[in-house]
Amino acid sequence: MSKKVMLSCALTGAGETTSKNPDVPVTPKEIADSAIKAAKAGATIAHIHVRDPETGQLSHDVNLFRETVERIRESETDVIINITSGGGGDWIPSDADPTRGGEGTDIQTPEERHEPVGELLPEMCTLDCGSTNIGDMMYVGPTDWLRRQAKLIQESGVKPELECFDTGHVRFANQLIKEGLIDEDPLYQFCLGIPWGAAADAETLAYMKSRIPENGRWASFGIGRMQMPMVAESVLQGGNIRVGLEDNLYLKKGQLATNEQLVDKAAGIVETLGSDLMTPAEAREELNLRNPHGKED
Repeated sequence: MSKKVMLSCALTGAGETTSKNPDVPVTPKEIADSAIKAAKAGATIAHIHVRDPETGQLSHDVNLFRETVERIRESETDVIINITSGGGGDWIPSDADPTRGGEGTDIQTPEERHEPVGELLPEMCTLDCGSTNIGDMMYVGPTDWLRRQAKLIQESGVKPELECFDTGHVRFANQLIKEGLIDEDPLYQFCLGIPWGAAADAETLAYMKSRIPENGRWASFGIGRMQMPMVAESVLQGGNIRVGLEDNLYLKKGQLATNEQLVDKAAGIVETLGSDLMTPAEAREELNLRNPHGKED
């Protein structure tokens, strides 16, 4: 229990949440400001999606990522930047022709998904490790695409966070490692409670962490009301944690949250359980991350 804990804050995500909580950040300035506040509250890592400033919907615009990242870097706030590379995977079959995507479908190639990472060279990025049902939609991640994407990430020198929404995703992440597409000690993120992936409970978490290699590091998160219970369970089982408005909009029942409030609450749980939060500098050393400015220390 004395192990220090990395805390990731997932700032905005891609879901239809902006109408439900006015503090979900939308513009690059809002997302960057939220990252800075989360870092000051104790976040080790800021996990970044971007949104169209006009509509609030998910965007893949590299210029929006660039502005967000530059604002965080120029603030001189110490936080590890983790850019999503999981955009453009939404598949909803057309009722008229189920062989084609219908309204809401948004598919990008591996090269398109990697573009913000390759352009901006953050310290970390996500790599989703398979297809999964998410509510009534399917997230599409064919294994040959993911191999191509893993290779692009590897060549960029960015640390991938292996996002696993179900147990089979852990198996495929392990296969990427066997094939030499993941360098050094791997980092897994267990994404729990999403309909219809792996459940957000202690037993599922214990199983998933039991399937990773000995040199693997891991974190987990639960969505909605399971966010804070999974913070506690992750710490108890020796892992790292994630909170944020991407995954949960409430501080407690009936009270909307900000990202920094969720970080502060999670930090309190970590402290109560006898651990401390890891600083960004400590996490860079732990994960052997590239220098955030692309220079040698």
